[in-house]
Amino acid sequence: MRTSPSDISTLFDVSIPDPSVVPRYNIAPTQNVSVILQEGNSLESNRQWRFFRWGLVPSWAKDLSISHKLINARGETISEKPSFRSAFKKRRCLVLADGFYEWEKTDSGKQPHYFTQHNESVMAFAGLWEYWENESTVFSCTIITTTANSLLDPMHDRMPVILDSEDHQQWLDPDFYEKESLQQLIKPYSADKMTSRLVNKTVNHVKNETPDCLAIIEH
Repeated sequence: MRTSPSDISTLFDVSIPDPSVVPRYNIAPTQNVSVILQEGNSLESNRQWRFFRWGLVPSWAKDLSISHKLINARGETISEKPSFRSAFKKRRCLVLADGFYEWEKTDSGKQPHYFTQHNESVMAFAGLWEYWENESTVFSCTIITTTANSLLDPMHDRMPVILDSEDHQQWLDPDFYEKESLQQLIKPYSADKMTSRLVNKTVNHVKNETPDCLAIIEH
């Protein structure tokens, strides 16, 4: 997530939440991710840019450990699963990223590939958010997945749901819940709009958080 805060503010019609927003190169589960959400009525001016824990913590959870199991939500069952169905009805969000990594198994170990849109513009993943109150209040989110497109399929059978800009408002609107319409948005993103490249194995270790994670390597 390297896009400038001012560009995100313009693209998603939100205020910049913190002047200390810094580029990220290796965001991992349980860390904070950029989230766009909307509260109140359906006016776009109610959009907010927040930072939520990646890994959903439902309000009924006993502790935070459940978030490790809920970093992703299968799009086919989000309206049925107890962990997701309430958020699917009224707490949908966009999880932002410039791209994402997926790993290929090779004789020399796991080789990371970096996936982006062709123009490397910000991706808006379909997500759900929750808040959990105990000794503290934790806001968290999960990324919805669907079947992989032809670009991803050689490495993984799933991919994040990437929403087109014209679908953002319907997805975010907390007053809108027509299950069939929302489910139609949960589909593989066109492989023709995406590209990938091999990058440095530096990203294989979560502690590494430098531009080297995106260093291109040759086949």
